This record gives sequence, structure tokens and C-alpha cells, in this order.
Amino acid sequence: MRRIESIAALEALYGTPGAASLGKVADHLTPLYRKWIMASHLCILSTVGQNGTDGSPRGDDGPVVLELDPRRLALPDWRGNQRLDTLRNIVEDGRISCMFVVRGSNNVVRVNGTAWLTDDADLRARFEKKGHQPATVIVIEIVEVYSQCARALMRAKTWNGEDQSGGLPTMGKILAEVSNGTEGGAEYDAAWTPRAAKTMW
Repeated sequence: MRRIESIAALEALYGTPGAASLGKVADHLTPLYRKWIMASHLCILSTVGQNGTDGSPRGDDGPVVLELDPRRLALPDWRGNQRLDTLRNIVEDGRISCMFVVRGSNNVVRVNGTAWLTDDADLRARFEKKGHQPATVIVIEIVEVYSQCARALMRAKTWNGEDQSGGLPTMGKILAEVSNGTEGGAEYDAAWTPRAAKTMW
């Protein structure tokens, strides 16, 4: 199988990008990019560190990020599995990409930039919900913001209303498989939903 090992060889297969794909890039939140991102309740973070790359979904029941100013966003780190993969990468490297999704839209808006963590009390308090605050907040300094092509979500028929989850293995079954039966299983699945409801924030 032939391996493509140069940018020139890669570009020869695809040609040059269209003017719109380059012209849509901004280095800050324009009014319309701001409106779009503030409508997003879900984003996917990509980071890189000494142990490799990481992708992590982040969601909220309102805007997933807070605008600090046109060049900075704040993202609360709500309770998860405590692996801290994303946070470790941010401390080690800082490079980050965020893909903002809005339910029903096939478009995605990407922010590329650098990030750092803070446990600033005043900033954490701005995210308080039901008496809980995030342990840290990710501050994202914007280098680029632009829209992604909608074709991927269109091809996947992401928002066509079909429930495609039937027949998928549960997380309890996957955990039991990977741990050779020492973890997970039906008890894990039964306990997960009520446990998550109590620890959402």
C-alpha cells in the first residue's frame, strides 16, 4: 500500500482550497461566530501532550462556553471520570481545538488556539449550578475560528431523527469485556443512570 509522505504529493491529489474555505477564518469572535458558538451546548475538545492526543466531549444545559472577550472563551470542567487526560495535556502543551455542535445544524464551528487552566474563585463561581462549581476552568485563547464543511454530518444523517443505538453493547458490557469480567456488567449499567443524575454538576 502506497504511503503519502509529502505535502506536495498530498496536494497533488486534492488541488487548491476554494476562496471561501480560506476567507471564512477569523482570529476572534465576530458577531455571527459569537451567536453560533453561544447556541452550542456541545463541543469536542482535541488536545495533545506527552502521552499522545486526546478527544473529549464537553456538554452543558446551556451555552457550553462563556465568552470572556472576543479572543478568549472559558469552559468549565464539570465532573467526569477523573482521568484528567484533557487537563493533563493542557498543562503540558496547551494546543487545543474545539468543535462546536448545535443540535439540528449540519455545520460545525471550530476554534483553534491555546488553553490554560485556572481555579480562580470568581471565574468558577460564574458557572455555579445547583450549589456546585467546576474544580477548574479551561481558558481558551483563540487563534482561529471558522466553520467546517457540513458534508460529514449530512453524509452521516446525524439529525434525521433515526435512533441508531439499537443493538449497541452497553458500557457495562464493554467494561466487563476489557477487564475480563472483573468490572462492569449489568450491575454497572443499572447503577450508572441514577449515579450520573446525582453527580451531573
